[in-house]
Amino acid sequence: MTVAQVMTYDSLVNDIRTYLERSDTATLEKIPTFIMLAEQVLAADLKFLGNLTVVESTMVQGEAVIAKPSRWRKTVSMNITVAGKRQPVFIRKYEYLREYWPDAAETDVPAFYCDYDYDHWLVAPTPDADYSYEVLYYQRLQPLDSSNQSNWFTQYAPQALLYGSLLQAMPFLKNDERIPMWQQQYDLIVNVLKTEDVLRIGDRQAVAKDS
Repeated sequence: MTVAQVMTYDSLVNDIRTYLERSDTATLEKIPTFIMLAEQVLAADLKFLGNLTVVESTMVQGEAVIAKPSRWRKTVSMNITVAGKRQPVFIRKYEYLREYWPDAAETDVPAFYCDYDYDHWLVAPTPDADYSYEVLYYQRLQPLDSSNQSNWFTQYAPQALLYGSLLQAMPFLKNDERIPMWQQQYDLIVNVLKTEDVLRIGDRQAVAKDS
């Protein structure tokens, strides 16, 4: 029986070495960097369900600034539970929140939120109780390395990760003539993944409407 091959960090490193046909130390030492850069580009190119995450926590009475989860990338939605019922907290610009609720010492049920900085949200009004809240957000995947052999990319987008890594290697190797080839392969796979994800999101929305 043939066993399906699954990409790991180590197998990806070996594949990159094979495709590049290089064995010099300078290039081999850069392979982890090529992979890291490819992961970042892929994460920017794809809004995929694999990195869509829900976190539940509790707002603290009198504190308008809330810490975001580690590896947060982008917020999709926020809601709080008030008297046993969930209600949305709507996204607005920072300036809107400051104008809407200029005195942070005053408290009420939070109605709006914004990105205060990369690591925190700001809510307004300032919470008047310890409200439970839920946030749906896109997270950065745990980066690949020798101690973390797999993630969503290795499981569901191995070709895109390989071609993306090879594409990142070309400027270092000053091999500009091969950039179009790897770019074409990368774009082809990424477009397929984007199409699949649009269909999944469409199915999800249809289910939500029918529920």
